[in-house]
Amino acid sequence: MLIIVSVLLAGAVLAAIIYYVARFLRGSIKLSLPRTVFSHGDMIEGSFDLHTKKSIQGNQLIVSLIGVQVTKTRRDGETKTHSDEIYRDELLVEAAQLYSAGSAATYEFSLAAPDMNSSEFLESSVGKALTAAFRLLNNRTTRLKWKIEARLDAKGVDLVATKSVSINTKQIG
Repeated sequence: MLIIVSVLLAGAVLAAIIYYVARFLRGSIKLSLPRTVFSHGDMIEGSFDLHTKKSIQGNQLIVSLIGVQVTKTRRDGETKTHSDEIYRDELLVEAAQLYSAGSAATYEFSLAAPDMNSSEFLESSVGKALTAAFRLLNNRTTRLKWKIEARLDAKGVDLVATKSVSINTKQIG
């Protein structure tokens, strides 16, 4: 049994190494944000550098603002963590195209932090889900994590970079 577990663990580690090496050999994305703390309706502005080492057939180049509800529960002395994506706003930067080997480009972007206090937002399905999530935030085991993600969705391995951001949510719920 110990041998089987060891082989499976070694296989998982090897697969992870192969994935990251393959991604490194294809290129990289470097994400830059002048600030990382925002209020409702603020514009989240930044840029990212895309550098390809090999020719890549891209499906789409996107920047996303993602909200993830993270809940920790304790039961019988065990702590479990559960994450649910409850918000995603995507900006299409470029549609499908071929990125040649050695290409480098810088892209600017701007996404609005959700104005979670507006009546239109609160009545939307996303707004209702976020309101419910914020009510749970009073429970110390639940929190909302926000991130900006720049991704070249490509055939094979995607290129991706993320940065954590904070959005003031004190007035919700």
